[in-house]
Amino acid sequence: MKTIELPDGAVVTGRGLRDGKLVEPQPDYGVYLQPRPVDVPWPHDWIDWPDFRLPRDHDAAIALIRSLHARALSGEKVEVACSGGIGRTGTVISCLAVLAGVPAADAVAWTRANYHRRAVETPWQKRWVRNFPG
Repeated sequence: MKTIELPDGAVVTGRGLRDGKLVEPQPDYGVYLQPRPVDVPWPHDWIDWPDFRLPRDHDAAIALIRSLHARALSGEKVEVACSGGIGRTGTVISCLAVLAGVPAADAVAWTRANYHRRAVETPWQKRWVRNFPG
């Protein structure tokens, strides 16, 4: 689990769900990137996103990532998570960086420097970040 501040001041926590532990303190809101819905006791949304791939519904994913960013900017304690907390989570954090003003071509490098050195694991995830509508 790692909490980072985006260039526009929004704060987001990224983590892996694999260990099965609930976090304390609990976030106000979370977005979870899994092939199946997750069961957490706080407000959240789920993006159908298989491991090492891209979201099945790109438009819905973009809308939820924008919503996550808006909530973080408003001061809500937000998190984004997938199984390992690296590939899909790093991809979303890179998209959040784009929304926060990082050029799309630099967003993966920014995320690797500020969140996890292996964030965004596949070429198609990198391409999705480069094409993310900022």
